[in-house]
Amino acid sequence: MLSLSLSRALFPRFAHYTAGKLTKVRAQAVSRRACVDVARDLGVPHRMRAVAPGDQGQQIETPISAESVLAEAVEAAIGACFLEFGFERTSAAVAEAFGAQIGFAIANLSDFKSELQERLAQRGELVTYTVVREEGPPHDRLFETVAEVAGQRLGSGIGKSKKESEQEAARVALEQLEHA
Repeated sequence: MLSLSLSRALFPRFAHYTAGKLTKVRAQAVSRRACVDVARDLGVPHRMRAVAPGDQGQQIETPISAESVLAEAVEAAIGACFLEFGFERTSAAVAEAFGAQIGFAIANLSDFKSELQERLAQRGELVTYTVVREEGPPHDRLFETVAEVAGQRLGSGIGKSKKESEQEAARVALEQLEHA
């Protein structure tokens, strides 16, 4: 529902974009990070605290602060709205709620992994990504990923998801290629 709603909102406004660029914008606008930002904008953590049993105290803070919980709460709310109000009303509300994420995605469209892959393909090389470290509890993990070409380390990155850490590793690798 989220992806469909944003696709529907994006296409008429940005019909001049290529399909690939629209796909990248949508992917960034519906990402976990975008869902977390929307959850915070809509006051989801506050609302969760308000309905939590009073005797839970500090125990409730761990799941409320977990990005995965906030992202899933937004997606669940979208599903519940769809069941209650139907596609049209929900789709319009989703497009409005994610408007800032769409704007951010358009202004900051960055897919460092694709850019790195394209640059290396011109040289006949391939990049591989390896998670070298994973730490933290399941709801608050940190991943460190290394980008390598032919066994040579080009960059490493840390992120809250494997995807985020790969993007950061690709960004660092691109910087290394610029200075090489």
